[in-house]
Amino acid sequence: MSFDNLCKLLSEKYPANFANWVLGTPQTNVKVLKTELSIEPIRADYVTFLQLQERILHLEFQTKLESTPPLPLRMLDYWVRLYRLYRLPISQVVVLLLPPTPETVIETSFNIENTRHEYRVIRMWEENPGIFLNDEALLPLAPLAATKQPHILLQQVVEKVNQSSQAKKTEISAYTQILAGLKYKKDLVRQLFREGMMRESVIYQEILAEGEQRGEQRGEQRERQLVLRLLTRRVGELSQDVRQRVEILSLEELENLGEALLDFQGMADLDAWFNQKGV
Repeated sequence: MSFDNLCKLLSEKYPANFANWVLGTPQTNVKVLKTELSIEPIRADYVTFLQLQERILHLEFQTKLESTPPLPLRMLDYWVRLYRLYRLPISQVVVLLLPPTPETVIETSFNIENTRHEYRVIRMWEENPGIFLNDEALLPLAPLAATKQPHILLQQVVEKVNQSSQAKKTEISAYTQILAGLKYKKDLVRQLFREGMMRESVIYQEILAEGEQRGEQRGEQRERQLVLRLLTRRVGELSQDVRQRVEILSLEELENLGEALLDFQGMADLDAWFNQKGV
């Protein structure tokens, strides 16, 4: 999935949240409109059209400004087609996910002879991160917001993701990591999210609490029991053979398995890991 298309998916999944952010006013009655526009149908891959109260909101998501036809002409084309179809006022907003090169001019209008058409441009790198950190629907965009301390912002994002509802946490985490990859090194993103999942996971906290209360498991054995419990939650009930294979792992191998299991989808992934390690 492209970065622009992911933003389109999010805006259509949470249309009111995106409309509230872009327009700066509460929007309650928001409807997603089709993206195919007459007269000669065109399909816009990375745009969202929202029906508001007596107004249409057109959101265009761009990673790069360069396009064919040029962005200003496309915005005029969309406006004409939308107005012809709905006959309502139209707010057009381009959301730029990344800053262009310093010499690039960010245009906000189409101009030729007597024709002038204006639209608004949101520069994600200038947006207040608090807007996104405090809205679960907008959270995946938070890593792209303004900050003088990128690493700290990314840590704050991880904390907010881990505070998300259990039903949505996996999905939000995946979307956030994808968009964070636009700005941060993927290894850093993966590391912070995995560490955050381990620290904040309810399962992890329960296991640690149980071990501390009973005064059992110390050092390597405690780590081994933790990995076994997490594996059971992740891939299902473990056979005696699998448990024995975990029992003979070194501490370093246990730590590697504890990290790797976060990506496991089933027992086949665990078997593949054992085979790769020659265990």
